[in-house]
Amino acid sequence: MTVNDQDNSNSSHLHTPIKAINSIGSAEDTTTITNPEPALAAAAQQKQSDQVNHLSDHEPMSHTVSSKVKDASEFGKVAVVYGGHSNERSVSLDSGAAVLQALQNQGVDATHFDPKYQDITELRDYDRVFNVLHGRGGEDGLLQGVLQWLDIPQTGSGVLASALGMDKVRTKQLWQGCGLSTAPFSLLTAETDWQQVVNMLGLPLIIKPVHEGSSIGMTKVNHLNELPAAYATAAQCGDEVMAERWITGREFTIVIIDDEAYPVIRLEPADISNFYDFEAKYNRNDTGYYIPCGLSDNDEKHLQALSLAAFRAVDAKGWGRIDAMQDNNGNFWLLEINTVPGMTSHSLVPMAAKARGMDFESLCWHILAQTV
Repeated sequence: MTVNDQDNSNSSHLHTPIKAINSIGSAEDTTTITNPEPALAAAAQQKQSDQVNHLSDHEPMSHTVSSKVKDASEFGKVAVVYGGHSNERSVSLDSGAAVLQALQNQGVDATHFDPKYQDITELRDYDRVFNVLHGRGGEDGLLQGVLQWLDIPQTGSGVLASALGMDKVRTKQLWQGCGLSTAPFSLLTAETDWQQVVNMLGLPLIIKPVHEGSSIGMTKVNHLNELPAAYATAAQCGDEVMAERWITGREFTIVIIDDEAYPVIRLEPADISNFYDFEAKYNRNDTGYYIPCGLSDNDEKHLQALSLAAFRAVDAKGWGRIDAMQDNNGNFWLLEINTVPGMTSHSLVPMAAKARGMDFESLCWHILAQTV
């Protein structure tokens, strides 16, 4: 068993009180987080019609990032690729529907393309691709390789960054090699000595499939006897499973667009003893999102710089997201990268863009314009 551990010299401390954002009328110094666009909310409405949404709509803020594309006709015929075969299909369907609606609202000749039902070679008929295909097949370098071979411009990262980003272990190994702090971890097999894992990483632990996104297959382990079941759950998702040291502290996400780190978001699941899992990400309406994130200016800039370094290290391009933790001693730890982030009503990229002054339609336009 190979266990990767490291010391972290980063030292930072929380100074600013944190305010939860769920509705209009929050404190003046706090950006309101809402459904970023009525079209985005509508994309998730059918799935979540039985839930009360605490995030309310309001008029979009002005778009502060100028685009090099001024007319929709410059994009030509656009395939918005979403759906697919992965375990994240349902999320992809919500994300893609929102992006498609946003582009069509602005006059873009955009069409839904679902690889589950369409031959991938049919993409030859399009001028460019907006990739919202989450998970395996769309986020791991496969779609990127096909589009590169067909010479079709695409949003987001290329083959290398996508393949690395979908592999949590190799991403963390790369970050370690670059001197970037990431939570200690170990690869697991069915023959692993569970006591040895606990001896080296401690408890609690988080058990993860190596090649899944959206927190699918993840389990928090508080006791040694829970490890075999957690491993079995993760192993159902693929051939490789990892254990990662549980970092007790605050969780953050950093959205990166055009090589710029956007305002940091702090995440707080309703059950603070748990983690930001699939349910908290996409279905619950009591998850807390905080902008400002509560860090001092210096600490937020430090976290943004760390995230940019992590983004560049895997050769990510265009847009993406870095997830990180701050432990109770003030140290920051990188968790993972997402090269095709969600664009649903609960997603973090639209929230960060809104805080930056970019409404959802402008966000989708800007990401697509990166392909021109």
